[in-house]
Amino acid sequence: MNKADREYLSRVAALGCRVCVRLGYLDTPAEIHHQRTGTGAGARASHRRTVPLCPEHHRGSTGLHGMGRKAFERHYGITEIELVAEVRTLLGEPE
Repeated sequence: MNKADREYLSRVAALGCRVCVRLGYLDTPAEIHHQRTGTGAGARASHRRTVPLCPEHHRGSTGLHGMGRKAFERHYGITEIELVAEVRTLLGEPE
């Protein structure tokens, strides 16, 4: 990971958990989740295709890895790709 990637991921994490924000909770510390949709098995997306998620919404029982992507998307009504697009818009980054 280079300096530009580290700086970008720091900006992503500073946004706070995007699911918590949707639920009305602000300033929730976040981990970085790399988009899995559209990547091969075991592959990781670019650092530019990431979403900030709190530990629960990332790895917990109600999280993306805990529930599985499809169940997570049904439960919260937003796809991983839509979350990435939201983050990129908030950061003023081109799609």
